[in-house]
Amino acid sequence: MAGNTFGRILTLTSFGESHGVAIGGVIDGFPSNVKIDMAFIQQQLDRRKPGQSSITTSRKEDDTLEILSGVFDGYSTGTPIAFMIRNKDHKSHDYSHIKDVYRPSHADYVYEKKYGIRDYRGGGRSSARETIARVVAGAFAMLWLKNFDIDIYAYVSGVGDVYLDEEITKVDKNKIDSNIVRCPDKETAKEMIALIKNVQREKNTLGGKISCVVEGLPVGIGTPVFNKLHADLGSAMLSINAVKGFEYGMGFSGCESFGADVNDKWFFDDGTIKTKTNYSGGIQGGISNGNDIVMHVAFKPVATLMQDQDSIDKHGNEIVIEGKGRHDVCVVPRAVPIVESMAALVIADHLLEYFAYKNSRF
Repeated sequence: MAGNTFGRILTLTSFGESHGVAIGGVIDGFPSNVKIDMAFIQQQLDRRKPGQSSITTSRKEDDTLEILSGVFDGYSTGTPIAFMIRNKDHKSHDYSHIKDVYRPSHADYVYEKKYGIRDYRGGGRSSARETIARVVAGAFAMLWLKNFDIDIYAYVSGVGDVYLDEEITKVDKNKIDSNIVRCPDKETAKEMIALIKNVQREKNTLGGKISCVVEGLPVGIGTPVFNKLHADLGSAMLSINAVKGFEYGMGFSGCESFGADVNDKWFFDDGTIKTKTNYSGGIQGGISNGNDIVMHVAFKPVATLMQDQDSIDKHGNEIVIEGKGRHDVCVVPRAVPIVESMAALVIADHLLEYFAYKNSRF
């Protein structure tokens, strides 16, 4: 199976299945002599792990990180960083009833059609549990990026039809984790939590939106043709399970605007060239312009419902799938560190390319 490696200079190859022995990965191209804060990496894993609140799946996993190579005396050695997180609370028998069944809006059919076999236990390789490896690698990337005062944070800006009014509400990144839904506005968060719990009682699911900001990225990161910075960010976000949309800057709202209203005009400020607005989302021509990079990621409703659904089995027989197991009603609260991590991997990869280009000029 191809497609398990992400990045060009800084790469992550992930492995493992939802109900296998472990989920893990190998990070290659990571710089040496970077101080590794294991507590920070574990904190990111804890923000993603199941069973963390009343609005997430009840599966209980410690998601404790084990570093196998590439770190010595608290610093990266420059060699491949291998790691794994063992699966403990996997109940494979919960999925025996779908062994020969194709669940609506899942990868069951297409996976089996392509590979001739599928691991039906929790979706196997198609499970969102694979994102553990992304969170670990992204946390490593964020630690390196902090040396350049580059900060990346994400937050829930929408759940169902409840949205954070970002034009009115000044987002305080220090308040993102002040509630279980990870929305930085207290009142909006209450509405989101109430909606999730109501949908949970109805045994249904719903989607949402995560916004992500990159602060401190210098001008000149990215390239103007195939490896545009925003194209790589979009590719990274769209590789996350359940993601159905990506936009940056003005995004789709720009379709309804006039050019005169959304052009970012340049001005000179104390020896520095800046723009008066940031409709471009920090990127122009595929290259960072020094402003904050602002992007939004749309997540679909979880496909697994706790209610019966009509479908077919592998023999074409019409069947009814019983809704059971342990699943999230809405994935966006747990997906916040995943979005941060994918953004960090892209930014770190591009920054390494930038340094390589600069060094090649001399």
